[in-house]
Amino acid sequence: MNETVHNNQEIAVAIDIGTTKVCAIAGRRNEYGKIEVLGVGRVKSEGVSRGVVSNIDKTVKAIKEAVMIAERNAKCKFKIVHVGVAGQHIKSLHHHGLLVRHDSNSEIDKNDVEKLIKDMHKLVLPPGDKILHVIPQEFTVDDEQDIIDPIGMSGVRLEANFHIITGQITASRNIMKCVEKVGLEIADMTLEPIASAASVLSEQEKEAGVALVDIGGGTTDITIFKDGIIRHTAVIPFGGNVITKDIREGCTVMNDQAEKLKVKFGSALSREIFDNRIITIPGFKGRDPKEISEKNLARIIEARVEEIFDYVLWEIRRSGYERKLIAGIVLTGGGSLLRHVDLLSEKHTGLPTRRGEPVENLAHGYSSDLTSPVYATAIGLLITAIDNMPENAVVFDLEEEDHAEDVHTEGRGRKIFSKLFTYTKDFFEATPDSEF
Repeated sequence: MNETVHNNQEIAVAIDIGTTKVCAIAGRRNEYGKIEVLGVGRVKSEGVSRGVVSNIDKTVKAIKEAVMIAERNAKCKFKIVHVGVAGQHIKSLHHHGLLVRHDSNSEIDKNDVEKLIKDMHKLVLPPGDKILHVIPQEFTVDDEQDIIDPIGMSGVRLEANFHIITGQITASRNIMKCVEKVGLEIADMTLEPIASAASVLSEQEKEAGVALVDIGGGTTDITIFKDGIIRHTAVIPFGGNVITKDIREGCTVMNDQAEKLKVKFGSALSREIFDNRIITIPGFKGRDPKEISEKNLARIIEARVEEIFDYVLWEIRRSGYERKLIAGIVLTGGGSLLRHVDLLSEKHTGLPTRRGEPVENLAHGYSSDLTSPVYATAIGLLITAIDNMPENAVVFDLEEEDHAEDVHTEGRGRKIFSKLFTYTKDFFEATPDSEF
């Protein structure tokens, strides 16, 4: 592909493997610190259920198609990718760590903090679970509490509270297996709610206190920030697909018709429907068309969305930050496109709500499609991949088209990341291959 002019040492690639879509995206950070998106590929996902791979072959096919489209747009062949992990198997817990230092005169350094973090990986978890992320909350040095960064301080006792996110080994290994079957290598995996936060939340919101609610097809992910730190994460095991199912059963229509009704005519608040139009759906061959009122459709949707926000509010209260979220709630994901869903959120939770679009970090000239909350996770994964990319790492090959068939395995310029991140490096060693 001789037309390629990109600097291959600056570009990162991310893949969002969701319940309703698989999205591959490539980009780089420009001289102004903004993200230039160079290629995007989005296809329908059929092998993922509630964020977890349920059919390897269908997922591999979807990843391959999305990657091919993104490669064609970016005019390059991808080699190493950053992948998101999500699903109802994700859990979180809090734990306290303590380190007694022998030299009280020396300064606390990065090694002391890393030792505390490594100690968290020794926690006993339920069988099949593995720690994904260990996020420090606040530190205590001797009697000095609520320290955000203890490096450079002196003291004997270094303590910390940690927010620990866990997930099933098999779920993440299946994602890894799908990506490797496409011929790509995984540099790292990131929890998708954390990635979404990177693309739609401002630093001011994270500092003030905010709950990010990512309404996907199969799950609804919640991430709570305060003082710039992740304080709570949770996964609700249903999302937009359950709303579609309710419409299908309540209106006795086909699944694709129910999805179109939700997207085109749906509303999360029935009281906002004033003209109550009648929607006519063509009947089966030889049968009369079906008529559905817009207000009845909204009532079906409203009941399910209220249930989702019941869970959201329960998680916010469980976190202990209900009265500390000055910035309220930010909605993102495909489900946030539902009409009046922000109004229902405010009515149901009592918190100010806005829709989060992943545009703040994008460079000028981006496609209008990328402003949709649907791309929040993919763009967030790309931001995370760029920020964590080692120097001189080649993430794709510049190849002639006639060599495209073997570019993933034998292409020129192949150079694997010199240091895989802790999660990818250690996560899969604990489980033998026979558990696939």
